[in-house]
Order: sequence, then C-alpha cells, then structure tokens
Amino acid sequence: MMDITAIGEILIDLTQTGRSESGVPLFAANPGGAPANVAVAAARLGSKTAFIGKVGRDSFGTYLRQVLAENQVDESGMQEGSTPTTMAIVSVDGSGERSFRFIRGADCEMVPEDVDEALAQNSKILHFGSVSLTQGVARSATIFTARAAHRAGVLVSYDPNYRPALWRTNRDALEWMTLPLPLVDIIKLSEEELPLLTGSEDLEEGSRILAEGGISLVMVTLGAAGAFCRWKGESFTVPGAPAKVADTNGAGDTFLGAVLSRLCRRGEKPLEGLERPELEEILAFANRAASATCSRSGAIPAMPTLAELEGV
Repeated sequence: MMDITAIGEILIDLTQTGRSESGVPLFAANPGGAPANVAVAAARLGSKTAFIGKVGRDSFGTYLRQVLAENQVDESGMQEGSTPTTMAIVSVDGSGERSFRFIRGADCEMVPEDVDEALAQNSKILHFGSVSLTQGVARSATIFTARAAHRAGVLVSYDPNYRPALWRTNRDALEWMTLPLPLVDIIKLSEEELPLLTGSEDLEEGSRILAEGGISLVMVTLGAAGAFCRWKGESFTVPGAPAKVADTNGAGDTFLGAVLSRLCRRGEKPLEGLERPELEEILAFANRAASATCSRSGAIPAMPTLAELEGV
C-alpha cells in the first residue's frame, strides 16, 4: 500500500536566480508542480509515495520523470501527452516572494482513462490541488479520481492553491475550487485563499465553515507566523520556525508533504485517535521542513530530507 498518491500537474519552474553582469534575468529550470512537490516532500521525509500526471514527449518530461524516480516517488502513473511539458515562469522579488506566469501543456491533457485507479485507491491518502481543476479534461480526471478514492475509504487531501492567471474569473475559480470540498478530509490553504472558499477572512470563522462542511483537519499556513489549525472542534496556532528566506517557492507544498508523511506513520487510518498534542508536534515538524525549503532556491531541489530535520 502507498502512503500518499498525488495527482495533478508536474511542470518545469523557470525560477529567477538573479541577474547577469549586464542586468539580464537568469533562470534555472527547476522541477515543480504542487502535487508533485507534495509527493517528493513526503518521500524525502520517509513516506512511500506515487504520482499520477502527464508530461510532454520532450527532454523536460524525461527530466521530470527522472526527478521523481531519483526521489523514490513511484512514477508508474505518469503518462505522456501530445503537447509540450507545462512550464511556470517564477519571478522572485527582493523579499523572496514569487509571481507566476504559466505556459500550459501536457498536464491539461490528463483524462480519466489515464488514471491508474488501483494506485489511487490502494493508498492511505490521495492528494490533489486546484490547478488541475482549471481545465475541463484534467478537471474531470482529478474529480473522478478524488470521488473514487473517497468511495474506497481513502483519505482525501486538498490544496486549493489559487493562481488567478489560470482562471477566467473569480466566479469560475470559486465554483470549481469549492466543488470537491464534500470529498475532502484534509485541507491546507493560505490566508489569502481562506476568504475565497469561505467568504470570511477570520481564521476562526473560515475554518469553522470548512469543518462544518465535513473537512476533518483544516490547516491555514501563515508564512513566518506558522500555521493555524482546526481539529475536533478546537483551533490553535503553531509558531513558525525561523528562516533566512532565499525563495518561498515550494514551502507550502513541503509543509503539507511533511504533515501527510507524519500522519501516515500512524498506520492505515492516519487520522484515527489523533489528539491535539501529537498534532501540534506534527505541525511544528512541518513548519521546520517549510523553513528549510525557504532557506534555499527552487521547490523540489530545496526540500529537506528526514536526516536534515531529525539529525539521524
């Protein structure tokens, strides 16, 4: 059995690394894509993970498949599409904050027939994000897989990572980003995404709305301030870990991968019997993992190993 199977986009992050002597921006072709990031982050922290997605028949696609394999992520669910591998151009400002421009490709071609249902359903947790909900065909494949996993008793994890440039309107984003919520057991979102999904900027109120909708574990990342959590009717904040920020790309994915990896250590039913003290320890560990990622450039290349975080 897999611990975590992630489905969605895998892509090349063309990440700004600086400027040349003549002032020309310099970019590195880093592997990325939020669901793939989560799968790698969890694998580096000791979980057995798999990824389902689509790349182009090009050198970037070959490279991304190789990256997953090198990080012990099962890539047997990867397919090749007829269009080039998707790219995200990631510009970084002086404080390490990112801006995105997407050039969509093969990730948009994924159809339900591409999905290895057995792989998704033979997992403790299925994870997906909202980027694969922006295009009709990939949207169908993602929701199909989430519904099948939910029916099979697999925990469903969701990151509604909002990228405005990928949606026609906020109304479209709200419609499709909220549609999967009844299937979701675990959600991780940012402070900016909370009001989009709930209509409330208040952490207490927004998280309560999500919990009342049936989501068991609600987590809101707060950047350097740490993470807010609602679990079993209680809410609390776990402070962040200090970091000298080089690049925040992949920090939220690392945080979620770390949480899911720790939950999977608990057995076949990761949320069963979980109490607040243990959950606080899990979130503190995840904050440290995210902090380590922020201290280095890139998403996947910056993610820490278990040895780095535990000193083993």
